[in-house]
Amino acid sequence: MQQKKALGLLSIPVIVAALGYFVDIYDLLLFNIIRVKSLKEMGLSAELIDTDGKFIISIQMFGLLLGGILWGILGDKKGRLSVLFGSIILYSLANIANGFVHTVNQYALARFIAGVGLAGELGAGITLVSELIPKEKRGKATSIVAGVGLTGAVAAYFISQTFANWRICYFIGGGLGLCLLMLRVSVFESGMYENIKSSAVKKGDFLMFFTNRKRFKKYLLAILIGLPTWYVIGILITFSKEFGERFGIKDPVDTGKAVMLSYVAISLGDLLIGFLSHELKSRKKALYIFYAFTAMGIYLFFSPNNNSANSMYYICVLLGFGTGFWALFVTMAAEHFGTNLRATAATTIPNMVRGSLPLMIILFNSLKGSVGYVQAGAITGVIVMIISTIAIFLTEETFGKDLDFIEE
Repeated sequence: MQQKKALGLLSIPVIVAALGYFVDIYDLLLFNIIRVKSLKEMGLSAELIDTDGKFIISIQMFGLLLGGILWGILGDKKGRLSVLFGSIILYSLANIANGFVHTVNQYALARFIAGVGLAGELGAGITLVSELIPKEKRGKATSIVAGVGLTGAVAAYFISQTFANWRICYFIGGGLGLCLLMLRVSVFESGMYENIKSSAVKKGDFLMFFTNRKRFKKYLLAILIGLPTWYVIGILITFSKEFGERFGIKDPVDTGKAVMLSYVAISLGDLLIGFLSHELKSRKKALYIFYAFTAMGIYLFFSPNNNSANSMYYICVLLGFGTGFWALFVTMAAEHFGTNLRATAATTIPNMVRGSLPLMIILFNSLKGSVGYVQAGAITGVIVMIISTIAIFLTEETFGKDLDFIEE
């Protein structure tokens, strides 16, 4: 039996999930924004800021990968709300601790723990909203969650500009998370989950994704669809300053500004794609359109037209809009699988994508030695886009799918 009363697009679960994702994105992207400032204050040279910065962000993404599995399993075994409470406590405390680090290894450890905590927020929130909101409004509701949530990156940028001491930015992130705990009390558990909570059906069995060929195919394709987001965010935008130097751009590119502008556009894209999917009656068609914007942005990023700091910022906006399909991608992940595996899927899949960033960086670095920094970045992008486009073609359409089923 599902919830007796149909919930609207601006109901409490949607608002709380959106605010939770806001704090999640603030904390997740804060390192990208203050990477140069924080590592420079710690005495690192420009070369080490680049290499150690990649090391720290890779460790953070590895934490997200492990955390995605942990929180996903708990979300199906113990309930969606238990994940929302547990994850937010962990990443809030980790971000407060991050304000006290003094070495690269301490920094990496703090980001790893924060990554583990951050891994649970989006998947549990999207799963809960997907199960509580009527199916005809599901795409719009999850778009609102992501559209509002992604503005957390904008807040992170302006807070980093307001406070000269980068450590305060981490303290604020931890404080916002702890404040969010009070709002969580007003949210109730999914009726779909309550119906199977006491049943003997297997819940949160991560290995079930690998023991059935059809289920494994759906799981793998769902991961591959999301790869362009973190190629763009984790390589092109995070290292836009370094790319700008190699493009011969005279004015230094402000990475924090590039992240902020791209996330304004991502937020707009995430709001629009849910409504576009609704009008097209298709998740896949909407994804193809946004992939086209992403491909155009990558082309312009490496073109001779990217010859000034302003052109870099404009292109980052286009790239951000093109990759504004994160909400739809996570919604599809939730729609593919039954109630007993849904939180595991919706939490692990986006974090598998985030966790793939170190692999993309390895590919980027391995190509860098033979073809150069710029060419390596471009080739990595071409490979990622080809893989992801094939994944969309092969995946099942999930628009309007009834979610009240279980995986056997």
